[in-house]
Amino acid sequence: MNEEIYGLLDLSRREIQIYRSLLSLGPSAIRTVAEKAGINRGTTYELLKQMQQKGIVTYLPKGKRRLFTAREPDILLQLAEDRRESLDQAIDQLKTKVIPDMHHLMPDFNTANVSYYEGDSGIELVLRDILNTVAQQDNRSYSVFSSKPIREHLYRPFPNFTAQRIAKGIEVNVIAIGDGGEDAELSARKWIKTEGKVDAAYIAVYPPKCAIISLASTNYPTAVVIESQEVAAAQKIIFDTLWGLL
Repeated sequence: MNEEIYGLLDLSRREIQIYRSLLSLGPSAIRTVAEKAGINRGTTYELLKQMQQKGIVTYLPKGKRRLFTAREPDILLQLAEDRRESLDQAIDQLKTKVIPDMHHLMPDFNTANVSYYEGDSGIELVLRDILNTVAQQDNRSYSVFSSKPIREHLYRPFPNFTAQRIAKGIEVNVIAIGDGGEDAELSARKWIKTEGKVDAAYIAVYPPKCAIISLASTNYPTAVVIESQEVAAAQKIIFDTLWGLL
C-alpha cells in the first residue's frame, strides 16, 4: 500500500530507500548513503539530484564534499497537498476549456456518436450513463419505451438502479408495451395494450442520447447508444405525442 502512495507522489521505490536511509543516517556523504540504501553510487547521486528538485532532500557543503540530508517526513504531506491543488486546477481547466475546445473539433454527427454494448456488463454501463447524463441536466427526467420480456434482463446487472435514480431525484415517464411493470417513486407509467407475443425491447430517450436495448439471444442483451441531439429530439416528440394520446 505504501508503494502505491509513494507512486502517487511521483517517488520511486529507490528514492524512498534513499530517503529512509538519510532519515536514519542524518547528514551524510553520497558514498555513505549509497551503502546504507544498497544502491550503487552513480545511481544514488542521480536520484539525490532528482529528490532535491522534488524538495525532499537538501545538502550542506563541507569542504569539497556535499552532505545530504532528508527533510522532515511532513514534507510528504506537503507534496500530496501540492499535487492535489495541481489536480484540482487541471480538472477545472478540463471542464471549462480543454474538453469544450475538443468538442468543437468534432463534427455534429459521425460514427463516434454511436456506441455498442453487449452482455450484462454492457447494459450496466448504459444504465449508469442514463443516470449520469440526466443528473447533470436542469430538468432531471427522461422517457422510456419498455416491453415486458426485456425487464428481467434489464436490471439484472444493476439491481439498485431504481434506488439510485430516486436518490438522484431523477423522474421517468414509461410507456409500457404489454402487461406488467410497476410504478415507483418519481415515475409515471402508461400502457399500450397488445395481443400476442411482444418482442423484448427497451428505448430510453435522454437528450442528447437514445439507448436501445434488445436481446441478441434468449439471455444475452445488447445495446446501442446514439448521441445526437436531432435523433433524441425526434424520439422525444414521438414519445410525448403518444404519451398525450394514452
